[in-house]
Amino acid sequence: MNERAWELIRTYRMRLLPEEDTYLCELYRSEQKTESGLSTVSTTYGLYCNDPPSHSNFHKLTRDEVWSHYEGDPIHLFLLYPDGTTRRVVMGRDTAHGQVYQYTIPAGVWQGGCLAEGGSYALYGCTVAPAFTPSCFQNGNRAALTARYPEFKTVIERLTTG
Repeated sequence: MNERAWELIRTYRMRLLPEEDTYLCELYRSEQKTESGLSTVSTTYGLYCNDPPSHSNFHKLTRDEVWSHYEGDPIHLFLLYPDGTTRRVVMGRDTAHGQVYQYTIPAGVWQGGCLAEGGSYALYGCTVAPAFTPSCFQNGNRAALTARYPEFKTVIERLTTG
């Protein structure tokens, strides 16, 4: 059991979201509204850990999402673009080896994430503008994603529920 992961879960009252398989808590939701009535921005903390296990199943949003790495081990973001291209982004502190502290995932890009192999935990944040709402979220389908992105089959199988 990772003590720091449990401390973060307790401190921020994180809950495991079954549709994503990751620990999350909302930190902020703007009271300011867009013309359509949505909050202008929302921020969340997320946690990946190996004990208790967590990751992000493939999903996409209809809005850009800014990811920030705060502490812990590196994480991998796997991105599947509408044009068929793919990308793996490593977030962490080792910028000399290509890791990044922050990365923006464009709207409409399938995303899945997990700890880098051998990692124990990682605390990250996500910012969405306009604010996240359930209607901007779509879960990935294993068969459809594997057919479209066969080179990521192993990752898709690990980061989807079926």
